[in-house]
Amino acid sequence: MSDKLWIFDTTLRDGEQVPGCQLNTQEKIIVAKALEDLGVDIIEAGFPISSPGDFKSVEEISKAVSNPIICALSRAVQKDIEVAADSLKYAKKGRIHTGIGVSPEHIKYKLRSDPDEIIRRGVAAVKLARNFVDDVEFYAEDAGRAEHDFLAKIIEEVIKAGATVVNIPDTTGYCLPEQYGGFISMLKNRVPNIDKAIISTHCHNDLGMATANTIAGVQAGARQVEVTINGIGERAGNTSMEEVVMAIKCHGSIPVETSIDTPKIYGTSRLVSKLMNMPVQPNKAIVGRNAFAHSSGIHQDGVLKHRENYEIMDPKDVGVAESSIVLTARSGRAALKHHLDALGVELEGEELREVYEQFLLLADKKRDIGRKDLMSLVGKYVSDSNFVELISVGYSSNGNITSQVKLKVGEKEYSETAEGNGPVDAVLKAIEKIVEPQVELEEFLIQAMTAGSDDVAKVHMKVIKNDVPYFGFSSNSDIVLASAMAFVDALNKIPVKEYATT
Repeated sequence: MSDKLWIFDTTLRDGEQVPGCQLNTQEKIIVAKALEDLGVDIIEAGFPISSPGDFKSVEEISKAVSNPIICALSRAVQKDIEVAADSLKYAKKGRIHTGIGVSPEHIKYKLRSDPDEIIRRGVAAVKLARNFVDDVEFYAEDAGRAEHDFLAKIIEEVIKAGATVVNIPDTTGYCLPEQYGGFISMLKNRVPNIDKAIISTHCHNDLGMATANTIAGVQAGARQVEVTINGIGERAGNTSMEEVVMAIKCHGSIPVETSIDTPKIYGTSRLVSKLMNMPVQPNKAIVGRNAFAHSSGIHQDGVLKHRENYEIMDPKDVGVAESSIVLTARSGRAALKHHLDALGVELEGEELREVYEQFLLLADKKRDIGRKDLMSLVGKYVSDSNFVELISVGYSSNGNITSQVKLKVGEKEYSETAEGNGPVDAVLKAIEKIVEPQVELEEFLIQAMTAGSDDVAKVHMKVIKNDVPYFGFSSNSDIVLASAMAFVDALNKIPVKEYATT
C-alpha cells in the first residue's frame, strides 16, 4: 500500500510574493476554494505579521474553507507566533509554520548569531506555537546549504519540543537532486526521533531543479511537498504542484499517492494565472499551451496513430480536452488530412498529394495556418459561407466606452455596437453579438514587438468551444485593432460554427 503524500500549497504565501502578483482578500478566497476543490491537504494562507491585509486573508480563508489545514507563517519571534495564532482562530484545522535560518551564511551574516543560540530560538518558537495549536511545522531555512551535523541536531531538538512537521527548504535553489535527497536520507538515518514528525520538502527553482529535487526528497522519505500552482514564487519560482503530482502519477515506482483531483489541474492553473495576471509560459510542463501540441510531421503522424507514441499522459487527466495538431511547414500529410476531415473535406490519393504540396508552399510563408488558408487550398472541392472577415473597428468614449464593429460573414456584411469596460472589451463584445460563437476567452496576451510610442503589439488569444482550444494571433500598432484581428483569427479556426446575425 502506498504512503500518503501531503500536498502543502503555498501559492497564496510564497507564490504571491512574486512582484506584481498580489491578490486582495476576495481573490485569495477564490483561489483557496479552488485549491480545496483540487484536493490539496494544506493551504499556507499567508504571513499574518507582515501586514493587516495578510492577517485578514488568513482569517477569512479560515472561515471560507473546511477540508484543508490552514497554515500561517511566522518567524521564530514571539509576536509573529502570537499574531499567527490569532489569525487562525476560525480555522477548522490550523497550523503554525515557524522557523529560522540554519546555514552558516544565514547564522553568521543574516542572523548574526551562533549555532547554539539558533537551536535555542528554534526550540522556544516551537514550544510557544504548541501553546496555541497542536500542529506545528518548523522550517530550517536554507537547509540546502546547512552543515549535516547542525541540521540533524536542530531537527532532533525541535521535534522534542513538539514539531509535527519538519521542513527542509532548499531556499536558494542551490542543491542538485542527489544532494537534496541526501539531506533527507541523512535525517532519516541520524535523527533518532524523526519518526515523530513528517519530513517536508520546499524547493526553489533557481537552477531549474525544484521538481527534480522534490521528487528526490520524496524518494528518500519525505512525505509532504511544498508547492505552488504553475511553480510561481520568489525569484525563479517554487516547485510546481502539477509537475510533482503528474510525475508521481506517471511513475508507479514512487510508493506514494496524493489526494489531488488531477482533471482539475488545468482549470486551477488558468484561474491562478488570470487572477495574478501572470501568463503561463507556452512550453511549461503539464499546463503550458504547447504541453500537448504537436507540429512536427513525425510526431503528428505518431500521435494520430496512437497517442502514447508521443504523450506519456492523457491530456484529459489534467483537464485538457485533447491534444492539438498544429499546422506548420513541418507538418505531414496525416496532420493536413486530420484538419481537412474536421472541416468535412475528405481527400485521398492524388487530390491529397496535390493539396499537400500547395500547403507546404503556403506554410513556408506563413507562421500560422488557419481555416481560411485551408479552405482556399481546397477551394475547388468546397465552398465556405461562414468565414468571418473584419472590415472596420472603431470606438468612442463619452463616459462609457462604446465600440462600432463591421464584419463580413460569408457574403453578407453586418454592423454592431457594444459597451465595455474598455475599448478592447467593447470591440470583442460587439463581434460576439454578430456571430454569437458561444466561445470562452481563456487567454489574452499582449506583447510589445518594437520600442517607442508607436510600438507594434503582438496579440495572442485562446478561445474554448466545446472544450476544444483555438488560438488567434495578430499584430498591429493599434492594440484594439490587433485584439479584434486576433479574436477573429481564432474564430475562423473553429471547424463548424453556426452564426446568428443581428
